[in-house]
Amino acid sequence: MKKRYLGIFLIVISIVILSACGEKSEEDVVEKLSDTLEEMDGYKAEAEMTMKTGQEEQRFTIDIWHQKEDYYRVKLGSQEDDKGSQIILKNEDGVFVLTPALERSFKFQSEWPENSSQPYLYHSLVKDILDDEEASFEATETHYAFKTKTNYQNNTNLPYQQILFDKKTFYPTAVQVLDVDDKAVVEVQFHAFDTAVSFESDDFAMEKNMETNSDAPTFSSNEEEVFTVLHPLYTAGAEAVDRKEMELDNGKRVILTYGGEKDFTLVQEMRTDVPTLMTPEAVNGEIVNLGFTIGALTDDTLHWNHEGIDYTLASDSLTKEELIEVAQSVQGQEIK
Repeated sequence: MKKRYLGIFLIVISIVILSACGEKSEEDVVEKLSDTLEEMDGYKAEAEMTMKTGQEEQRFTIDIWHQKEDYYRVKLGSQEDDKGSQIILKNEDGVFVLTPALERSFKFQSEWPENSSQPYLYHSLVKDILDDEEASFEATETHYAFKTKTNYQNNTNLPYQQILFDKKTFYPTAVQVLDVDDKAVVEVQFHAFDTAVSFESDDFAMEKNMETNSDAPTFSSNEEEVFTVLHPLYTAGAEAVDRKEMELDNGKRVILTYGGEKDFTLVQEMRTDVPTLMTPEAVNGEIVNLGFTIGALTDDTLHWNHEGIDYTLASDSLTKEELIEVAQSVQGQEIK
């Protein structure tokens, strides 16, 4: 009898030891991610983002700085041309979008980044996992993988995301944002993630981040500018019905009108002499990443700047999702 109990005891001990040496459970990994986030004073990360929302893939570099509790600096730049780089900045004064090469800045009345999923921010990825009780989990040889719901208030066409965390560090290595057919529309690849960082006192100040490298190309009002008028590839069923051109004292404005079951107006404006503003322009809207640039979205208007041209898309019949989709399709297509 004693031998029997001893045998059972040894079996139990073996099971406990094997469990301790085995894979972490989903609960263990989620707890570790939460602890890592809580213990982190800040980080700097480098990533590449690919967006497949148009005819051609758009690739961008992303430099992410975060300092606990609520300081963020996200620089988005094109791999082909860095002069149009933009910076999303959050500090004690609010949320800003900066375009240093244009010497333009906007202040948003926004709860960014808390109001939406952000595939390149560590805390947003962890939050989405914690908020999704139905998130799926898998452990591979090198990564912990989660598939979660997203929180894109203005785009229900991107309902899920797949997130990979390194098994050793618990830092993100890759994110895929998926459409309703489970196809990756946005991909983020992290190339560096460092938590042993320190920041200068003015690293998150607007003034410092508006400074540009004197050797870097900038938009100049003295250069001969070519105003290429663009039109959307996606029109939500509307058709082009009118085009008006207006010469301004310091530039040109083109107004494109589309009509049908749904209608909208697209205004494109180039100014040869844009005054430098000492204070940022106030924007009552939400920050929207269009891929090639950052936009400001209200209920019926979407405004953005790309390569020195101001765009305003307005409609009382398009949904916010449709406004975004139309705006994303404007990029890169010339009117014939």
